[in-house]
Amino acid sequence: MMRSLYTAASGMIAQQYNMDTISNNLSNVNTTGFKGNQARFQDLVYQQIQAPGNPIGASIVPVGQQVGLGTQVSDSEKVFTQGSLVQTSNNLDVAIEGDGFFQVTMPDGTTAYTRDGSFKEDANGSIVTADGYFVQPQITIPQNAVSVSIGSDGTVSAQVPGAVQPQTLGQLQLARFVNNAGLSPTGNNLYTETAASGPPIVTTPGLNGAGTLQDGYLESSNVQVVNEIVNMIVAQRAYEANSKAIGAADDMLSTAVQLSPFQ
Repeated sequence: MMRSLYTAASGMIAQQYNMDTISNNLSNVNTTGFKGNQARFQDLVYQQIQAPGNPIGASIVPVGQQVGLGTQVSDSEKVFTQGSLVQTSNNLDVAIEGDGFFQVTMPDGTTAYTRDGSFKEDANGSIVTADGYFVQPQITIPQNAVSVSIGSDGTVSAQVPGAVQPQTLGQLQLARFVNNAGLSPTGNNLYTETAASGPPIVTTPGLNGAGTLQDGYLESSNVQVVNEIVNMIVAQRAYEANSKAIGAADDMLSTAVQLSPFQ
């Protein structure tokens, strides 16, 4: 069987994965804090017909003969470039400008991490995510608070009746990682720590390389629609080219069969 059939098939499979990645990026173009993925590929093992450097009589083969056997997906990496900041009318909306993640306590007690700062206030006054998960460190807003503000260093303050100065309620912390791309996305705008990401480095916003906070803003997705459309066209053309290669190989096999003396 001709190697080109399987080689081109591996190209079609790889481009289908690429198209899946691009589609997910485009579907999340309006997702707060979303970071786009990039699919990367690598070539497969080569069949050595004649290795370079092999001796032939008194001489040495200067250039070998190898046939590549296709491609495969090497990784799909999250790209953690900064998304643009969009102003909102909610004082509990907060965006990270720079590196870092908000810490979120999950129902099982573990910690997850997010760039989505669209926080809410639950029935007890605690600051929570849109799914009701507590933001770490847990901060409770007084029921009689007139307004709430979050400083660039994460300090949460509330103006209460009868007080001249705002009351400090606590301070949000940010978690940084040596390798952000090593975090595991779990959906709901959340990530979890892995051995590849390294342990979290918890720090005050604005210190030790962490970004600052912008109150009244949200970070939009970093997906560039034009770039994704171009990537989609390239992936589609590559898929079609591999499909045509399979068709050409099939025609060649058909011709070979028709010329066979064993018919």
